[in-house]
Amino acid sequence: MNRRLSLTPGRWLARGLFLLLLVACGKTLPPAAAPEPTATPAAAKPTLATEEDTEPMLQLQINGQAVTVAWESNEAVEALQALCAREPLILSTSRYGGFEQVGPIGTTLPAQDRHTQTEPGDIMLYASDQIVVFFGSNSWAYTPLGRITDPDTPGLCALLDTPTATLTFTLQ
Repeated sequence: MNRRLSLTPGRWLARGLFLLLLVACGKTLPPAAAPEPTATPAAAKPTLATEEDTEPMLQLQINGQAVTVAWESNEAVEALQALCAREPLILSTSRYGGFEQVGPIGTTLPAQDRHTQTEPGDIMLYASDQIVVFFGSNSWAYTPLGRITDPDTPGLCALLDTPTATLTFTLQ
């Protein structure tokens, strides 16, 4: 007895997918090449910096309290570092205008003045021979030296909004 099977569109689709899976499963892809381990020479391993390896950093204290400063990279800061290499630079400053402490350096530093809107924490060189630390804002021509990154503005005001302050710059 001859029976002929009729294929409906659904059966054609099922057979086609079955054949596709059979063909795809029969092929294998080449294995991914694993990177070969490489030995790290002893000289290439990172080493911890020693005191002899590190460059001295300029530090600032206001009335004996150390503050963290992000220093600018310019000739004035380099000259200030050179000045502090011999001995600490201690400045007696006075409050001026209700927004800054300003004090004479006793020498001149290279200036690259530009008109600036200052913010609390800015440290500026004024007229080549004075350092200004702001606890408020002002707009004038200064050479940027750095910016105090701590404490917050109220804490900065507590340190600087006094009749006088002592700024101590050291190289450590």
